[in-house]
Amino acid sequence: MSANTQPIATAMEPIVEERKNVASVPEAARRDISVRVTSHIEDVETIWRGFEAFGVQSPGQSYDFIRLWVSDRKIPCDDQHYVVGEVDGVPVALLPLHRKRVHGVRLYTWFPGAHAGCYAPLVDVERLSALGEYGRAALWQAMTSALTGADLVYLRSIPAHMGGQADIFGQLGSALTVETLYRAEFSSWEQCDREQRSRSRRKHDRQQGDRLAALGNVAFEEIKDPASARAALDIMFAQRSARFRAQGIRDIFVCDNITSFYRAALEPDSGVDVRLHVLRLDGQVVAVRYNIVLGDRMFCLISSMSEDCHIQSGSPGKQCLLRVMQTVFDQGISVFDMGSGYTDEKRHWCNVQIPLRQHYVALTPFGRLVAAAHGGFQRLRAWAKSNERIKSAWRLVNQVWERLPGRKSDQL
Repeated sequence: MSANTQPIATAMEPIVEERKNVASVPEAARRDISVRVTSHIEDVETIWRGFEAFGVQSPGQSYDFIRLWVSDRKIPCDDQHYVVGEVDGVPVALLPLHRKRVHGVRLYTWFPGAHAGCYAPLVDVERLSALGEYGRAALWQAMTSALTGADLVYLRSIPAHMGGQADIFGQLGSALTVETLYRAEFSSWEQCDREQRSRSRRKHDRQQGDRLAALGNVAFEEIKDPASARAALDIMFAQRSARFRAQGIRDIFVCDNITSFYRAALEPDSGVDVRLHVLRLDGQVVAVRYNIVLGDRMFCLISSMSEDCHIQSGSPGKQCLLRVMQTVFDQGISVFDMGSGYTDEKRHWCNVQIPLRQHYVALTPFGRLVAAAHGGFQRLRAWAKSNERIKSAWRLVNQVWERLPGRKSDQL
């Protein structure tokens, strides 16, 4: 690590000396834990890529994705914090965190906010699991104790299980399960078709396809040419903007200039493997899906379709997704991640559901109050979503909230 890296604990200092309140930890769980923090992502590249080799759950765990995000968003070095936890001299966990102020609250959180379906610390799953509950608690406590200048560490959307290990992040602060992650995991399109599509489902898809085909020539492609990809991206954001206007929702991509990041990720030298799938009707783009591939996993970050009522009768969005599913599993993709939030397309295609947890680590008394209040808000929100009448009223409140002057997309 560079000279800007700040050692928080003396190298190989026993955790019982680092944290006075772990004296009750069983002797077998006491390990030599050290923590380092740096404000330069390049300092942790080797460690980060080593963790990536164990597999990732999200683009938010990708070094290239976060490096590009930090650069495009021009996040000051002072607000970048990369916390490395070592056990017996070996890196076991890495927390890439953005220090920011949201509604007056100073907090540490994931860099991309709501722009990925889930997140998780970068970890060596086998070593972390071998630490046991006490060891993991000591490690997380040492790592979060190294953070200063904020009230709260807020880690949203962490899977309840990862790498075959359940509750591996259970000792990371207090956790609240309020969302579900939806994934399609298949070895081939044949398996996906057999297990996910009933006879009536196939008939319905065919009828929608016939209606769309009756409007003109339908073509599906994965765009590889950079110029064509940029043009399709412009159409995708225009379609999303039209959708936001129709729903009375603030356009976070345009208002916060997030479009620049997604454009930058398309460039050949970005390090990010973007797969742009489009559906055309008589040569015109009527549906787009913006996906990122990491290993054998594909993550859908954005999707759009034409707002033309005449074209919508053929369900271009669903037809585009159908063709994606028919294609990607036979190209080496084994997991297609569709993010959180229940929708018809996830009900139709996803055979794996993973609970997502919000994790809170209070750093100050005010942080404890904020965590308690936000947790209560999350429970209320989850309850409201489960009740159709309340959900309609909640949507109306959100629409009013989104239209308030000076509204920002940054949320706890």
